[in-house]
Amino acid sequence: MYKAFMFGNPSIIVTSPDSCRRVLTDDEAFKPGWPISTVELIGKNSFIGISYEEHKRLRRITAAPVNGHEALSIYLKYIEDNVLSALEKWTKMGEIEFLTELRRLTFKIIMYIFLSSESELVSEALEKQYTALNLGVRAMAINVPGFAYHKALKARKNLVAILQSVVDERREQRKCNNVTKKRDMIDALMDVEDENGRRLSDEEIIDILVMYLNAGHESSGHTMMWATIFLQKHPEFLQKAKEEQERIIRNRPPTQKGLTLKEFREMEYISKVIDETLRVITFSLTAFREAKQDVNISGYTIPKGWKVLIWFRGVHLDPEIYPDPKEFDPTRWECRVLHQKQEVSSPLEQEAGSALEMI
Repeated sequence: MYKAFMFGNPSIIVTSPDSCRRVLTDDEAFKPGWPISTVELIGKNSFIGISYEEHKRLRRITAAPVNGHEALSIYLKYIEDNVLSALEKWTKMGEIEFLTELRRLTFKIIMYIFLSSESELVSEALEKQYTALNLGVRAMAINVPGFAYHKALKARKNLVAILQSVVDERREQRKCNNVTKKRDMIDALMDVEDENGRRLSDEEIIDILVMYLNAGHESSGHTMMWATIFLQKHPEFLQKAKEEQERIIRNRPPTQKGLTLKEFREMEYISKVIDETLRVITFSLTAFREAKQDVNISGYTIPKGWKVLIWFRGVHLDPEIYPDPKEFDPTRWECRVLHQKQEVSSPLEQEAGSALEMI
């Protein structure tokens, strides 16, 4: 445990599995404590800016439209077609800036899932605004021209205006019974309701979209880049990954065209590669909580109102939990009956994802 002063607040950084788990799961003692800049830019109605009860409600009613195998099955063909198209395009471009191309690809797919938009002009305009917003998410909340936070606030205003116009258009279409068969995330979020029949407001829909955009775009592009780099550095792991894909192709019925959800579920080795990539790079460095009262952890008192940062990398690169922690080794995930200490990794990464940047 370390004491620091971060984002204008006295803070404690916790790095051990037990301390991290306690801070993440003890909702009686801790609440979300993200920096002001993050909350303002991602949205006060997103998961990171609301109460515990409201967080549970939103997670419950919004998870199905965007998570899980059923949601994936809707977009699987579009994702596969665009990945194949991008790979073909890259082969003819000579030297490319890989991360930039991956970000464009993931943003295009996200725009289709969110808005059913396939317009490159719309995608480029939104990506430009989003990039400016993202640069301010972890900046100091200094709203003065020239600072990242000031630029990010202007970008958020533009993003909200664009998304609001889409929501307005959809509501108008519904009034006129002019609804297309193609459904996207905005349609799903407009339709969901809780057990009391309450639906999401426009502000909630837009903040949730901005939140998922932030979570999915950055993490997906960087994770794909690093997984590719690690596989290039380790030919033996690349060979195993290729063999798995080739086996899946060989087992396809002759009449089948394209990837199926069943085949996706069979990609067990690639899943281990992704898990190991996430562990080594730990893209979500931290999650922010705040002490609701004086809290004792490991003999130390964290005063009420202090921020507590869960430092995931401290767990993921701990040699007592993961031998040779800086080594990329997907085989460490082959044994599902892990030491109790190791079980902390996935829940920690998932909790960070639920707040801002999920796996």
